[in-house]
Amino acid sequence: MIAVERHGEIAVLSIDNPPINALAQPVRKALLDAVLAADAAPDIRAVVIRGAAAHFVAGADIREFDEEPRAPVLSDVLTAVEAASKPIVAALHGAVLGGGLELALACHFRIGADSASLGMPEIRLGLLPGSGGTQRLPRLIGIAQSLALMLSGDPITCERAHSLGMVDRIAELPDLLGAALAFAREIVAAGRRPRRLRDEPVRGGMPDPAFVEEQRALVARKFPGVDAAREAIIECVAASATEPFDAGVALGRERFNACRQSDASRALRHLFFAERGMRPRAAPRPVATLGVLGAGTMGSGIAISLATAGFDVVLVDTQPAALAAGIERVRTTVEASVAKGRMTPAAATATLSRVRSGDRIDALQSADLVIEAVFESLAVKREVFAALGRLCRPGAVLASNTSTLDIDAIAQASGRAQDVIGMHFFSPANIMRLVEIVRGRATAPDVIATVGEVTRRMGKLGVVVGNCFGFVGNRMLYAYGRENQSLMLEGATPTQIDAVMERFGMAMGPNAVGDLAGLDVGYRVRRERRDLPDDPRYYRVADLLVEAGRLGQKTSRGAFDYMPGSRRPARAPEVEALLLAESLRLGVPRRVIADDEIATRCVFALINEGAQLLAEGIAASAGDIDAIWCNGYGFPRARGGPLFYADTLGPSLVLQGIRQLGELHGARYWTPSPLLVEIAGRGEKFATWSPQ
Repeated sequence: MIAVERHGEIAVLSIDNPPINALAQPVRKALLDAVLAADAAPDIRAVVIRGAAAHFVAGADIREFDEEPRAPVLSDVLTAVEAASKPIVAALHGAVLGGGLELALACHFRIGADSASLGMPEIRLGLLPGSGGTQRLPRLIGIAQSLALMLSGDPITCERAHSLGMVDRIAELPDLLGAALAFAREIVAAGRRPRRLRDEPVRGGMPDPAFVEEQRALVARKFPGVDAAREAIIECVAASATEPFDAGVALGRERFNACRQSDASRALRHLFFAERGMRPRAAPRPVATLGVLGAGTMGSGIAISLATAGFDVVLVDTQPAALAAGIERVRTTVEASVAKGRMTPAAATATLSRVRSGDRIDALQSADLVIEAVFESLAVKREVFAALGRLCRPGAVLASNTSTLDIDAIAQASGRAQDVIGMHFFSPANIMRLVEIVRGRATAPDVIATVGEVTRRMGKLGVVVGNCFGFVGNRMLYAYGRENQSLMLEGATPTQIDAVMERFGMAMGPNAVGDLAGLDVGYRVRRERRDLPDDPRYYRVADLLVEAGRLGQKTSRGAFDYMPGSRRPARAPEVEALLLAESLRLGVPRRVIADDEIATRCVFALINEGAQLLAEGIAASAGDIDAIWCNGYGFPRARGGPLFYADTLGPSLVLQGIRQLGELHGARYWTPSPLLVEIAGRGEKFATWSPQ
């Protein structure tokens, strides 16, 4: 894993552990051995450490964090690197992240390719740099800049790193190695000794307390639930100015191990692997031109995402006014991205040039992939796909953006079911990362691979799911929402429920979400369904609000009231009166409901439905369910998703709770999934379960 080459008096050590050169235990051992050997060789005057292939080192091997550390630990390896008697130059390119940047800091000199990116993203996993980075970096760039880099979790460019003093020189690819060798020879010729950061004083003093509080607040908004890692970073970086170097390193290692074993870090690491993306089982079909049918908010958002990713897009709507509005929405959204600094003017011009419009469906006949984004009605979609099946070229992929409807019924109408698939985007489609990729019974493997590749190129997370009402995300949402609705009839208010679920960590409460999406959307879906339970309470509150003209933010009235121009929900006395009257009409006794009951019922409903989806094979793994709910529905990442949270509580405890809810509220909705019973009975976890 470490290739050693001689270039005269210079030894080049190349780290070769694809794909990201992660510092796994075998790499650490080989690197330590190679550094010690080079340092002991009398004819070696300097060493260059570089990464093979695309990156220097993009971090640690995260899989090792679930185990006890194996020697040599990274901090010991870096101590040896820094202690070497001969100058060591780090040649940085690609990703230089986490442990990779800590390695670079332990080297005596650093030269970076102009395209390299450097960062310490550990906080994204509920961790901190644990191998001396909290002590070395402040000695190089100061405490304030170090805190900003570590607490943001974001990489910086090599140019920015050079301006801060993290990188001594910038070189251009492809001759980084040549530049690094020249730098090493120059160091040797000048008789320069190793420059060890451990021997340097911390630059500057402690930052203003207001700056630290500002950083705390930024982390709380950006990475909810990682308070322990945030405080550990602040503590350890501050210790660089007050404690001896070795004591600071030991403190960082101690805090790292504590964070590593926390529920939040375990949850975030679980999601890291769950979100790594689908593994196609076939080669994708070639795709150059895509069509989007329907120029509403969803369709125009999809078109923006595709064009930004470099695809040529034809946006089609047979209603001229809707088409004009859609094209204008594309233009204004792209221009807003430029104004916010998210896109350069040149990139915006290129993006807009890739989008053309069409007011007839025949404009789609040469597209390689067509994404339908029309009205959420099975009859309408079947009619559309019948037309697409006749019109589109053979081999073109036909995708529906339906959020709940039967993909197999839609595919059948096309006459070419093997080419049909679901692509459930989340709104706004140009912002939200998740796409549920819905396979039908007849969907060809290369169609799944094609849509997966397009989704990946769009920078989105594609999760393959099976076909049923609502697929994974929305079927679980209906179970979650069912309890929200029942709780309101039983005595809880929308304000209380949303406050409880937001304290649990949800990005928004269920009633604010409904108001944002529009309560009429779900109302129309329920009118289409023929499988609703024979229960007059089922989603009665939502139906009642729609029938009262309270559609959500679009009408300034939903479960909450909204001031004109405001998205801030306010208590709605009219809704509370409607709830009281409807409870009396339905004979539902009202009572004071404890916050704990609200959280338990809403979350356990999610877990039970998720277990059933897993058992039915609609979801391939617990990780897929967790990735969907954390990326599409605002489930707190620091809890890892509904099924990882069940594992954290213990499946046996969840099973016991669901059985108790069944005794109190009946078995209609509170019959435990057989899979939950099985996993709890065996003492297993959802994360490690797989079908036999």
